Amino acid sequence: MSALKKDGLLYMMALPGILALLAFSYLPMAGSILVFKEYRFDGGIFNSPWADPIFKNFQFFFNNFDTAMRATFNTIMFNILFFVFGTIFAVAIAIMLNEISSRRFVKVNQSIMFFPFFMSWMVIGSILNAILNNETGFLNQIIKSITGSTYDFYATPWIWIPILVIVVIWQSTGYNSIIYFGVLTGFDSSMYEAAEVDGASKLQQIFKITIPMLKPTIIILFLLSVGNMLRGNLNMIIGLTNMNPILLPFTDLIDVFVYRSGVRNGEMAFASAISLYQSVFGFFLVIIANKITSWYDKDSTLF
Repeated sequence: MSALKKDGLLYMMALPGILALLAFSYLPMAGSILVFKEYRFDGGIFNSPWADPIFKNFQFFFNNFDTAMRATFNTIMFNILFFVFGTIFAVAIAIMLNEISSRRFVKVNQSIMFFPFFMSWMVIGSILNAILNNETGFLNQIIKSITGSTYDFYATPWIWIPILVIVVIWQSTGYNSIIYFGVLTGFDSSMYEAAEVDGASKLQQIFKITIPMLKPTIIILFLLSVGNMLRGNLNMIIGLTNMNPILLPFTDLIDVFVYRSGVRNGEMAFASAISLYQSVFGFFLVIIANKITSWYDKDSTLF
């Protein structure tokens, strides 16, 4: 009670966030019962009949084993690539910004790098089409001037692995670098001064001081991203590829598969079942990744 009196104002400030967390993250968990029901629009979630068998809504996903495993593999592969390359570029940009002495120049650059993050995937898809279009695309015009022919990016599935990675890095690196830049500004400058006195170059300071001190932040962000390892960005795939069936061998993520197979046909229970599968599997991945991390660095774990 004494703590409530002492920090009452802080608790009041936290109250809206707590209520939002309960309203949008915990209360909807009651709807998970839908995955075990034969959903009917007139009955809603709670008045719809139970599925027979009880795991019927999971059967469609696992009965299409090849497609389901392809979607699972693609989702995990892209999330790993996004995190690895996204982290490399975000850390690199944060370090470069930290080495710039002009704070005004840094703020201007941060504002410019933030801009792609707030663009919709539909707009980014239009920009990408203007670059890759087989007939009028800017890149294809260059290729045609050199080789005399164009390259059909929208009919070559494998090429979309690097394309999606590049687009995601361009879209999110500026935003993600802010986290690392904020951590860098909190480092003790005396360590760099001591290293400089000892004759360490800027590159040596980065690899021997900056990156090792960023390691705990990188590990925590990785552990947080592991929970979403089975979640794909449906809006990204729709915006960039327009669900092109030719590209599905490499762009068919779990969320895309669910949308194609369930949501468009009104199978809400099926979509909810796969969402539950993603959440439960992601939860266990976080537990496992956190345990593995504790073997190497106990101070960088989530719990």
